[in-house]
Amino acid sequence: MPESFSKQEILDGKIYALLAYLSILCIIPLIVKKDNPFVLAHGKQGLVLFIAQTAVWILSIVIPMVLAPLMFIFMLLSFCGLIAVVKGEFVRLPVVADWADKISL
Repeated sequence: MPESFSKQEILDGKIYALLAYLSILCIIPLIVKKDNPFVLAHGKQGLVLFIAQTAVWILSIVIPMVLAPLMFIFMLLSFCGLIAVVKGEFVRLPVVADWADKISL
């Protein structure tokens, strides 16, 4: 089911939605623009990606090189999210979106 956002929500939140996919900066849109549905949707996905990347990074200290492909996948998903924001769209990222839907702010 595709998400629909008004043009005004997209224009007002594009910069903040971009921050959602830039590591720890994902927290900024969730605090500053959580009333904007476009930003909130991207922010939740960015938060899930950030948590996953952090977990993989910590685990890679114990199991080096085994988890590197996972980190690459997370970076690729972040890039897909950034491209969607630039286009003014919302793309449900595989697996990430399911976890993001469970977040309530």
